[in-house]
Amino acid sequence: MSDQDQDQDAPTQPHSTSSSSPTNNQHEPAHASRSTMKPTADWERVGDRFYRKLQLYTDVFDQDLELENYVVVGAPYSGAAAIYRDESKIQSYRGTQAAKSTIDIYSCAGKLLRSIGWDKGSIKGLGWSSEEQLLVISEDGSVRCYQDLQGDFTPFSLGNGADEVGVRACRFWGSGFVALLNNNRLVSVSRYGDPRPKLLATPPEDPVESWAIIPPTETLSRSVEVLLAIGETIYLVDATDCEDRLLQRGPFRHTSVSPNGKYVALYTEDSKVWVVSSDFQNKLSEYDSRARTMPKDMQWCGNSAVILAWEDEIHVVGPNGSGTKFFYDSWVHLITDVDGIRILTNELCEFIYRVPDVTEETFRLGSESPAAVLLEAVDHLERKSPKADDLIQLIRPSLAEAVDTCIKAAGHEYSIHWQKQLLKAASFGKSVLDLYNSDDFVEMCEILRVLNAVRFFEIGLPLSYDQYMRLTPEKLIERLINRHEYQLALKISDYLRLPTDRIYVHWASQKVRLSNDDEESICRLIVQKLSGKPGISFEEIARAAYDEGRSRLATELLDYEPRAGKQVPLLLDMKEDTIALDKAIESGDSDLVFHVLTHLKKQLTLASFFRTVTSRPVATALVESSALDQDRELLKDLYYQDDRRLDGANLLVAEALVQPTVAARIDKMKLAAKLLHDSREHGFNVKALDEAQRLLKLQEAFEKDLGGGGNPSNNPNNPGISVVGLSVNETLFRMVRAGHMKRAAKVQSEFKIPDRTFWWVRLRGLVAKRDWSEIEEISKQRKSPIGWEPFFNECLAAGNTRTAALFVPKCTNLPPPDRVEMFVKCGLLVRAGEEALKAKDMNTLVELKGKASGAAVHEIERMIGQLGGTRR
Repeated sequence: MSDQDQDQDAPTQPHSTSSSSPTNNQHEPAHASRSTMKPTADWERVGDRFYRKLQLYTDVFDQDLELENYVVVGAPYSGAAAIYRDESKIQSYRGTQAAKSTIDIYSCAGKLLRSIGWDKGSIKGLGWSSEEQLLVISEDGSVRCYQDLQGDFTPFSLGNGADEVGVRACRFWGSGFVALLNNNRLVSVSRYGDPRPKLLATPPEDPVESWAIIPPTETLSRSVEVLLAIGETIYLVDATDCEDRLLQRGPFRHTSVSPNGKYVALYTEDSKVWVVSSDFQNKLSEYDSRARTMPKDMQWCGNSAVILAWEDEIHVVGPNGSGTKFFYDSWVHLITDVDGIRILTNELCEFIYRVPDVTEETFRLGSESPAAVLLEAVDHLERKSPKADDLIQLIRPSLAEAVDTCIKAAGHEYSIHWQKQLLKAASFGKSVLDLYNSDDFVEMCEILRVLNAVRFFEIGLPLSYDQYMRLTPEKLIERLINRHEYQLALKISDYLRLPTDRIYVHWASQKVRLSNDDEESICRLIVQKLSGKPGISFEEIARAAYDEGRSRLATELLDYEPRAGKQVPLLLDMKEDTIALDKAIESGDSDLVFHVLTHLKKQLTLASFFRTVTSRPVATALVESSALDQDRELLKDLYYQDDRRLDGANLLVAEALVQPTVAARIDKMKLAAKLLHDSREHGFNVKALDEAQRLLKLQEAFEKDLGGGGNPSNNPNNPGISVVGLSVNETLFRMVRAGHMKRAAKVQSEFKIPDRTFWWVRLRGLVAKRDWSEIEEISKQRKSPIGWEPFFNECLAAGNTRTAALFVPKCTNLPPPDRVEMFVKCGLLVRAGEEALKAKDMNTLVELKGKASGAAVHEIERMIGQLGGTRR
């Protein structure tokens, strides 16, 4: 980047940053009109340090507002100020318009941002969170947390007897607050997003003169600590203990803790300010105000000074008991911030802060620091004086340090003129250096452009550099959005390369809330503006429309939301159940579909639920799969509603199989048969169910006759058998194995079991029983419906080769080689040789001879010789 390009990055004051016109040109920042003044003109020495009282805006409030009659509370990071009429002061009659109390929210420049009607009784606590949420606590302990400066709030209650005892006062920190009840009990709320009010330790019951809190972020215990000025001492109260710090010379009329939690300021009865360490071990300084009246407020200015405020006078108390005074023409309100304090009156808004070291080093009168010399050099450069080069050479060894200091000093300046001068000095200095990283310079130019834009009176955010760095650009964008400064928010986001989707969504949400146009025009406008913008959540816009009672507009907007997971919950809230189900099905997310179905089942009658589901196969399948494990009655009703008789019958049969008694099983099967009875296409199923019932009755009778419950497989000598629930073939097998052939025959006759099937089951039953004599008797029969080979195979598999060999000659349908192989498997090689001899198979005989031994060898040799002689 060239020096010329770098100079063009210097921040400039925008001519207009808002679509609205200023109502009063005198609201323009005072420091803008005095930009060419010496930077030290508004410095004040307090001890060995300098403090600056900077006018931010003038003519802030209307003179008729009577600011002295109001409580004024400002948000951190130069945020909005909320004002509420002080109920302890007498009010003049203002007619019926003033009958209803309001909380008015203003910018630091006096621009009214929002008026909130209040009808919840006396306000005992008014404060801000670090997120610029307004907290309002009423006397009965009810709390409202207002979001986004728009009037929408989240309510909760302090509980713990606050409604009975009453709230006396509250103290706030960035994410929580502590409420002091009228009985001196303390209730702490640590998070606004998840408020869980908790009682702290019990303090003494004597009157509390003043009190303050140390935020959890600044304590070793990471829990809030409360300082109560009671009597002549201070009590430190936390969640578990109340400790007397053993001070004297009380009572202390004001108590204040520094932002970093390290120091405590105490205002004594004799008009003195004590500054002590937060552990009360060291007294650091003492200041005598010599005031005859008690100050109305005492706050810290950063971590190094304390501000005392009377009606029109303030004292800035620095280290070592030093101080200075400022006087005003009207009532003064103090608004403390992280690095200073804002002074708010009807006429002006000022900021008092300690002059940063880099600023003091650069501008202090008589300073010979490298930064001061570099700033003087650029002044000579503008006048084309050769002394500029002499000054550069004078600080050449420290030139990089001077450039860094000028850049940092520019960040702390409010005057655009001096911002430019400092950045010019930095640009001049780094152009002389051989190597210098310009990242800090470019970043500071970006930051100052942003700061100058938001400090403009129409925006009213006079952020300091330190506040901006703590707040972060993202949070600054949120504050602009909440003020409806969308154009500026977009420009800053683009400039800083930040996402813009939240800005567009907030604009569209406000559009649907506030616009009086017809819904089609609003939808068309929003879609046209947001089309092609990345990250846009139409669901959030649609929800805003639904909350405003514009359900049709919400439905239309949801059509443009690409994420079904965002569409469906809102559609369910809108009672658009069928649309929600269709969107969930289209997404292909079974969990989302199931979520919708669960919701519909709770909301709809059973008939309506089934009508909605049965027209959608995916939904039906999910209902079936889930109901099968969780709610079978629902599944039965679904099948009945959809006239799916076979599915309903199958479900009853499945239930019948797990019933503990035969009677219950039969009843279930009767119901299943009844479902199918009137349907011709299911005649076979009805017949099968009837047979199943008859089988169950027959099995039950067998068990009663034979001592049911025995298990032959476990104890073959036990005559009792268990057959209920078995198939026909298995029942037949059990009867044969147990030796009850008559009952087996009855089963065959009752269920018309084919002979072939019966013989197979009987064979396996006899083999399992090892009833070889019965098998041998069967071998004497002439025919078998299943042939004789199965008998051979079953007996051989059971290890009985003798019985198996009885069936080889009967296998006449098999070729001789197979019968030879069967005899070989039985170990009868001679019989195998006889079969080979009959088949005149010399090769087989030779193979058998090789396998034989003893007498079998001679017998097979004889057969070989016989076969050979026959051949000759």
